[in-house]
Amino acid sequence: LTLPQFVQLMDNFVGEDISLRTVKRLTAFIKEEYKQTEEEKMEQLEKVHHMSHVAQRKQLLEALFEKWDSSACGSLELEEVVAVLSTFEGGLGKEALMNAKEQLCSRYPQLSRVGKLSPKTFQTFLELIASTFTGSEDETIDNLVKFLTTSVEQSHTESLQSSARRKWLQDIQQAAESSGTSMEPVYKAVIKALSQDMEAHGDNKRISAYIALLEENRLSPEREQVCLRYVACTADDAPHVLNQVLHRDMQGVSFAAIDQGKPIYVPKVELHGNIHFWNSDRPVEERKGSLLVLPLYDAHWRVFGILGLDTLRDQCQKSIFLTHEITFYKGVCHAFSKAYHHICMRENVLQVAVTALDWLYPRTPSIHAVTAYLVAPGKDKNYALHKVITTDNTGQKEIHSSPGVLLREENLLRDYLFKCKDSSEVTLISVYGEHHIAVPLHDLSRQTLSIFDISIGQHKKLPPQEQKDLQKMLKMAQAACSEILQRSLEETQPTQVLEAERVANMRHAGILFHRFMLQELRECV
Repeated sequence: LTLPQFVQLMDNFVGEDISLRTVKRLTAFIKEEYKQTEEEKMEQLEKVHHMSHVAQRKQLLEALFEKWDSSACGSLELEEVVAVLSTFEGGLGKEALMNAKEQLCSRYPQLSRVGKLSPKTFQTFLELIASTFTGSEDETIDNLVKFLTTSVEQSHTESLQSSARRKWLQDIQQAAESSGTSMEPVYKAVIKALSQDMEAHGDNKRISAYIALLEENRLSPEREQVCLRYVACTADDAPHVLNQVLHRDMQGVSFAAIDQGKPIYVPKVELHGNIHFWNSDRPVEERKGSLLVLPLYDAHWRVFGILGLDTLRDQCQKSIFLTHEITFYKGVCHAFSKAYHHICMRENVLQVAVTALDWLYPRTPSIHAVTAYLVAPGKDKNYALHKVITTDNTGQKEIHSSPGVLLREENLLRDYLFKCKDSSEVTLISVYGEHHIAVPLHDLSRQTLSIFDISIGQHKKLPPQEQKDLQKMLKMAQAACSEILQRSLEETQPTQVLEAERVANMRHAGILFHRFMLQELRECV
């Protein structure tokens, strides 16, 4: 137990209407009766040491990855890393290197196709290499890190450029983490990052930028099954580009970039012959400049959209995209993908919560109200709670598109919610005679992801059957959330159990809740 968990456990155990004398007696009893053997102490120390060691190694290898990924594009070329590693210790470890590469591609099948290492696969690769050498694995890792660190050099100017670009990419992720379930702040952060980089490192070129996402074509079934919808763009282009839909049978290179899974660069659009111009009023003589279309990938390296940039608004005849700019735009794509899928994950968790509450309400008339919160970063490294669902005693729900934000220092009467988040444990409390049960939903590392604040009015506890149904709902909601988070990992291939999951293509995450409910029912029969 962590300190917050121990305090919460004791708090729940003693309840609210207990005298100070009884609390002191309980404290004395625990001090007297709690014993820890030397074996248990050693086991605990070893566990703490191991966790610290794992965290330090992760930090070390992430710093190495960042040094290699100087352009902040979010991935490294596998063959480039292999080529450098093949000279490690004078080439004595070539066999170990090839074995490690084979094991890595077996664990992450998409690697053979895309040939790119993420921070996670980079760490796994080095650990696989180290495990094949005789002697200490830690010592081999240290030697590999030293070797790879000296294999890449960066000038002071490049270092400053990389540092600035990383900050802008971090702003994209921060926008996702603090925006509830809205994509608008993320779109704005992407456009801002591109504009800032153009001002600082791109000779102040005037660019147009736009994001288009693949979606099912429902309006024109006679055309291809999918189309691209333009969901964000630079302000000047909004009247012509925003919400436009591009089909495969229209002019353009976007679908070619999607099919090939590679960026397409057109240095002179006026000579290409297959470029789609959304602004039909633009004179032919002004249709000059460069165009760059980059595919957007998810964690499994599947394309889900494009990022496009052009210089048609720039009057300079030699307005082209340089290699270092294109590499940075790949980093923007990577940062946007992480942010986009973070928002999608939160939307899916929200959908699970809605479905779970729909199931619960007819079965628990003693519940007066339920409020659902999502945990998000707050000010000065603190965190905030975003109110996303409120439900009354009839089961009527309100889903908040602009979530109310709760900060700890401003909500003393809701401090039990923050205690629930800190301990990741159920918290029981009475506020002005109204009893509340705060229940956390966890992420894969058991950190609090979301909280249900359940009000049961004057009742100190629910009737037995209602309590049982509440526990069942929470168990299934947690299982569904864990499945959603598991699917976002790059080493996980999605599994589908119900036919409805295949039909919905997992757009409706609430189906997962019913799937786990049915699976438990099958096990009980």
